[in-house]
Amino acid sequence: MSSISFNGFRRLLLKGAIAVVIGLGGMPAFAQDKPDVIRIGSTAPGHLKFILAQRDGWWEKEFGKDGIKVELVTFNGGSEATTALATGAIEFTYTGNNPALRVAASGADVKLIGVSSYVKAGGSYIIVKADSPLKTLQDLKGKKVAYLTGTVRHSNFSKALNSVGLSTNDVEGLNLPFEASGPALLRGDIDAIVETDSTAAKLVDTGEARVLFDTGTHPEWSVPNVISVNGAFAAKYPDLVKRLLKVDIQISRWADAHPDATIKTFVEATKSSEKSVRKTYADGVFHQDPKLTDDAITALQGEEKFMASAGLLKGSIDYGKWVDKSFVDGAAAEVAAIQ
Repeated sequence: MSSISFNGFRRLLLKGAIAVVIGLGGMPAFAQDKPDVIRIGSTAPGHLKFILAQRDGWWEKEFGKDGIKVELVTFNGGSEATTALATGAIEFTYTGNNPALRVAASGADVKLIGVSSYVKAGGSYIIVKADSPLKTLQDLKGKKVAYLTGTVRHSNFSKALNSVGLSTNDVEGLNLPFEASGPALLRGDIDAIVETDSTAAKLVDTGEARVLFDTGTHPEWSVPNVISVNGAFAAKYPDLVKRLLKVDIQISRWADAHPDATIKTFVEATKSSEKSVRKTYADGVFHQDPKLTDDAITALQGEEKFMASAGLLKGSIDYGKWVDKSFVDGAAAEVAAIQ
């Protein structure tokens, strides 16, 4: 299976721009029964099902039946992935909810077709050095805090601060990935980091840092991560969209049936803390079913409202146009029929 890193992102965007020009009539378009390639994106190193598919070639086996090449593309952030999706540089993407909501609010031709994961036990850690004098969320006022802007961690941090009457305007935010923020925290250059629990736990487990606040203590803040498709691709190849989701369902069920192998693969790929990963996926249940439940949609609508109020999103979402349950419902019906 072909895999592309963020280094290929600009090339993909150029391809997407050309595709847009063709679609607008700038160049003649030629119909074909199937695409030569399907490109599936995710934020690096990838969401759980993306990682499992990459390891065992799930999608390559499915689409290889038709001579269709599969490329897995990893991006540095969800906003880069959704931009590539909107321009047609990739066909599918697994992202956090915040980037997906922003691109939908922009009016881009993208469709929400499934849930990547909906884990209510996990969340984000706000960590500080083990010997830091900071004890409470209120103590973060005026301090240097690193988090990737526009991510679910950004949203979780905003919710945490709001819970004590503060906002991100009350801290000095630094847009840094963990590779940079971790060393900066240990050097004392910054005061705190907001990261996924399994990533931040790498410093906590060694005793170099401690958890100031765990957003996982507020399961009501949890929002599903999602699977999206380029709208033009979905309109042209609806059967391929359904087939991708059939494989997605199979991967999610394989994960629950093989918890230790799943955790091992995820920890190795993400270099996360195994202890934290096992805590998030308690009892070996991974919450990866792609079904778009009413609860999932309600959570996304609530997140959209929060993001708008916190200045994290512009525009509004037409859920009637954005959400398309037909693909995942059809895929689930076909999987059930086979079984």
